[in-house]
Amino acid sequence: MMLSDNQIYLASRSPRRRELLRQIGVKFNLLLMRETLGRPIDVDEEPLVDETPTDYIYRIVQFKANEGWKRILQRRFQPMPVLVADTIVTLDGCILGKPKDIVQAETMLKTLSGRSHQVLTAIGVGIRDKTQIRLSTSTVQFRDISEREIRKYLTQNNCLDKAGAYAIQGMAAAFIVKISGSYSGVMGLPLYETAQLLEEVGIVLFP
Repeated sequence: MMLSDNQIYLASRSPRRRELLRQIGVKFNLLLMRETLGRPIDVDEEPLVDETPTDYIYRIVQFKANEGWKRILQRRFQPMPVLVADTIVTLDGCILGKPKDIVQAETMLKTLSGRSHQVLTAIGVGIRDKTQIRLSTSTVQFRDISEREIRKYLTQNNCLDKAGAYAIQGMAAAFIVKISGSYSGVMGLPLYETAQLLEEVGIVLFP
């Protein structure tokens, strides 16, 4: 599907994903799933019984892509590829999603302290009834974090919308010993995989 205006829809409210797309020169329009900004997408983000982290994130991304096309059809927007993404943190095969409150956020950071965990970001590009998905997996090693540091971090940062209760581009960068994988993937949009998918659907990154 070659597009004359070389643009896509981004179905995400994340300012970090917008910044990353701009970084590689992608032109996009925001495709909000809801008319009201505060309302989430109607998706049950609880993992299914015996669902692996990989199966879970593929399911969520496929759902988001399908919802994006429904919105395009409902609003009679110009058809263009829809880019969606989802990021999860896993530790010992268990998914650490976005914390429900500060108490849960504190528990998550204590659990991650001094250990290595995985960050999975899946991206999908949907065109009508077809969605192509790529997965980026990175390993992040945290140093030992004191309870005082965790409490200080939580009082100065909005962690409730972050998988694993932290953002790599913020103060939590001081907790990280090393990263194996994609820095942009840990931020929420792996640029290598994103560029691959967009080029496959006809988006020219370097016109």
